Amino acid sequence: MAVASGSNTVVATGFFDGVHIGHRLVIERLVQAAEERGEESLVVTFWPHPRTVLQQEARTFRLLSSMQEKKALLSSLGVDRIEVIPFTREFGSMTTAAYLEFLMDRFRTDAIVLGYDNRMGSDARDSAGVRLIAEELGLDAITVEKRTSDAGIGISSTKIRSEIARGNVSGAAMMLGYEYSLYGVVVSGERIGTRVLGFPTANMQLYEPLKLVPANGVYFVKVQTLGKDFYGMCNIGNRPTVREGNSITIETNIFDFDEDIYGLDIKVTFIRKIRDEIHFPSFTQLKAQLERDRFYCRSLIGDSRGLE
Repeated sequence: MAVASGSNTVVATGFFDGVHIGHRLVIERLVQAAEERGEESLVVTFWPHPRTVLQQEARTFRLLSSMQEKKALLSSLGVDRIEVIPFTREFGSMTTAAYLEFLMDRFRTDAIVLGYDNRMGSDARDSAGVRLIAEELGLDAITVEKRTSDAGIGISSTKIRSEIARGNVSGAAMMLGYEYSLYGVVVSGERIGTRVLGFPTANMQLYEPLKLVPANGVYFVKVQTLGKDFYGMCNIGNRPTVREGNSITIETNIFDFDEDIYGLDIKVTFIRKIRDEIHFPSFTQLKAQLERDRFYCRSLIGDSRGLE
């Protein structure tokens, strides 16, 4: 349905990190409600994450999605418009009532869609509390039911971050509704994989430095580069067999691939963790393990969901 410019809006507001399947229920209801009312569906989100501004977590907190990724995910669900509000301490001090009035004044909002665990304002009102205040202001409030995983576990960005941080990328994918990815540019490395091991790797530098990197280990992955799709295996860690140090590298051996892609985009999508990172006494033993890893990853290709 075409929506006239300057029309009223139905709003869903929050950080929506990862746009997981719980978020999607809210967004789907938002789009539906806007269509029913002949209004514009609007997501109002923030940057940076409130937890990095209001709490002492700026050095450790990591994100499931960059702003660009989040916008793409929201747009794919049919949202008409996305507004990003700079999150500051001053902005975060607004009460629920003040924030709802802000939405009404700035975006002509006359309805708001709330998740079951929605918290809003410096007074941290829950969904029921937000609904009461909204009704007092003449704002329609629509509450969406709780979404759980197949195991009956409530889904949240925090739980998904926890799974990725311990390497359970397949479990995280069940809650996200898609497989977790990292985006970056291919940078030069020490070329030990090519010169010594016979396993050339694409060394990735992330475009979004706040993106959460999965736990150290070896993963079966999909790779997108040069406009094409491939499979491969990715090692995340500090390469204990090669050198000592704490710096983390993200290196991907792309199967059936022999192109120079330094300086080019790469997307690595994590399907399954296959083992922890291990220190080997020699390069010979490391190479033998990499051969086993590659053989195992290739055996998984038929079981994967296929290239997108």
